[in-house]
Amino acid sequence: MKDVIFALGWVQSQKIELDPALRVPLATALAGYAPDVHEMLAGLDNEYIVNAGDNKSPWGAEGTYHLSVWNSVLTKTLRAVAVNPQAYALLRMAETHTAAGQLAAVPADATGVDLSLQPTKNARALGILDGVADAAESQDTQEAGKWHASVFDCLLNEPADQAEPAGRLTAAWLHALRNTPEGQRPERLRTQGLDMARAWAQTRSMDEPTRQNLLTKVENSARNAHEEVKH
Repeated sequence: MKDVIFALGWVQSQKIELDPALRVPLATALAGYAPDVHEMLAGLDNEYIVNAGDNKSPWGAEGTYHLSVWNSVLTKTLRAVAVNPQAYALLRMAETHTAAGQLAAVPADATGVDLSLQPTKNARALGILDGVADAAESQDTQEAGKWHASVFDCLLNEPADQAEPAGRLTAAWLHALRNTPEGQRPERLRTQGLDMARAWAQTRSMDEPTRQNLLTKVENSARNAHEEVKH
């Protein structure tokens, strides 16, 4: 998989020409590496940073193998894949499940960085995917509308298992998105990191100053990541 990503993304051009028939299969394959994609998008785990080079092999940890590539290479690949709205929805939903799992795993007594790290990483990863969406959309307003409609058709038909805390977070986000007027959904999607963090904070014993401080960090993380991808 690492070789495939490098083969596609290690080019001078910011735009990769990818056979349309490969977009959904490649998105499906990337979704199978969702925890790794999450860490690469977030860009804060040192192990993923030091192992990102093309001469670095996948490594074993916690009973499985992990891979990493340079962020610029991954982002180019994601942009090429995301031209297909179904492919983008697959990537977005895989990140949603991973983000919810990361939030659910934060210990109940976490404070400080231990409390804020996961929601800010989630917001950063989702913010980059927002930038990927901007690049994938057609400049034609009508075509962009069709792209978004197809993305939301896929997302909103996604079932969510509410037996576990992560599933309930995912279901709550999908419910809020479903209840958002159709024309406002693209903008609502861009607040996903903040929306999920806000819903998660409500499930915890968190005083108001801590909550507000956390949500400010999350909002800034998403905005900064989105801006990085745009430039």
